[in-house]
Amino acid sequence: MNISVEGKIERKGFGTGTWAIISDNGQSYEIYQGAPNALLKSGQKVKVTGKVRNDIMTMAMIGPVLEVQTFEVLD
Repeated sequence: MNISVEGKIERKGFGTGTWAIISDNGQSYEIYQGAPNALLKSGQKVKVTGKVRNDIMTMAMIGPVLEVQTFEVLD
């Protein structure tokens, strides 16, 4: 399922660490591996479009896994 999410990027300290986007409504999405480095900046406000991956599990289990397809940095 493809979705669009606006929120802030956060680095979570589970295990070796993982990146997440916390949406404006409080939903947490774990960012799937291979996301662009320009996206992975803690505190950055972004709009992300991507695919929710229901076919994988992670160690962090902080929310649905989001495979980023495009993103835009917001002011």
